[in-house]
Amino acid sequence: MEKPVGSIENLSVEEREEILVDVAKILESTARDAKFVGNQNFGSMSTNMAEAIRVHADELARDDIENAERVLQQATAMISQFRSVHPHRVVSHSMH
Repeated sequence: MEKPVGSIENLSVEEREEILVDVAKILESTARDAKFVGNQNFGSMSTNMAEAIRVHADELARDDIENAERVLQQATAMISQFRSVHPHRVVSHSMH
């Protein structure tokens, strides 16, 4: 089976871990936006996924590259799904 072009297999452990942490940060930001626009369920799922990625980033980057790729694909799919429904980024989180 052929590996996708964007495979993280060729990256160093540190680079893979950095990518995982960056995706977790983006998920957390997306979760805040989702909760602000009233989508509590999506916000909770994004927050939980971000926490799981952050907690297991080292293990995924070192020992489980195949699952790390799968997790990254799922996380980017969630981010893309939210952005397709809400294409305009929330500028301010102020609530009155």
